[in-house]
Amino acid sequence: MKTIHIVIILILVVAVAVVISTMTDSSTYSDFTEASRKQGKELHIIGKLNMAKPFEYDAQKNANQFTFYLIDDKGVEKKVIYNNAKPQDFEKSEKVVIIGSMKGDQFMAKSLLLKCPSKYKDKKPTKFGG
Repeated sequence: MKTIHIVIILILVVAVAVVISTMTDSSTYSDFTEASRKQGKELHIIGKLNMAKPFEYDAQKNANQFTFYLIDDKGVEKKVIYNNAKPQDFEKSEKVVIIGSMKGDQFMAKSLLLKCPSKYKDKKPTKFGG
């Protein structure tokens, strides 16, 4: 076998390994029902904050634990534990994307993505030059 053939085979093996690793390692958008079935698997869940239930954050007691309740797009509510500080203006968020996994009946979030309300939502554009 020529050297060029060996190099081409090695490149193909590496390419297949990269494709397989990205397919098995990627997380997907989901809901709490599916997350409960897939305990420990990392998922993205989009939801709305339940403002009727309290947020639990005490910086003096434990500055790296913040808990809140999230309602997913299918209406299922779960307690979310985020082992980090409470994000600034968290209460103003319209939607929240939590990234993490279920542990028992609670969702352990590794990171949060906040969608704040648009400041342009209710404003009408002004006429140019008017």
